[in-house]
Amino acid sequence: MDITIHSSMLPHNEPDASLAFYRDVLGFEVRNDVGYQGMRWITVGPPGQPETSIVLHPPAVDPGITEDERRTVVEMMAKGTYAMVNLATKDLDGAFERLQGSDVEVVQEPTDQPYGLRDCAVRDPAGNLIRIQELP
Repeated sequence: MDITIHSSMLPHNEPDASLAFYRDVLGFEVRNDVGYQGMRWITVGPPGQPETSIVLHPPAVDPGITEDERRTVVEMMAKGTYAMVNLATKDLDGAFERLQGSDVEVVQEPTDQPYGLRDCAVRDPAGNLIRIQELP
């Protein structure tokens, strides 16, 4: 099989704030920005990697989700326990410095992990956990 990761989905509750974070803070390209019935789906991705994207989407809008499930998703997002993504960089300290300068919620400063990685963690405007790992 020849399978790749094309896109990953992360919920947002403030599209403009999420767009500013991924575009202006992380430096991702905006690949698509689609509005429908007052909602927005924003596709972003790292420059030079057009085959890999993150789709920022309205939370819990699937037709099969119950109102209780929707409420749970929104509550988990508010707590920062609903979604996460791992990113990677060759310059973790530089990336973390840029993140701190943008007033993001820092969850963990750059740390050498016992399992051999060095990483940091922040939350995006929707509460999604963003871990950034240092590439060797």
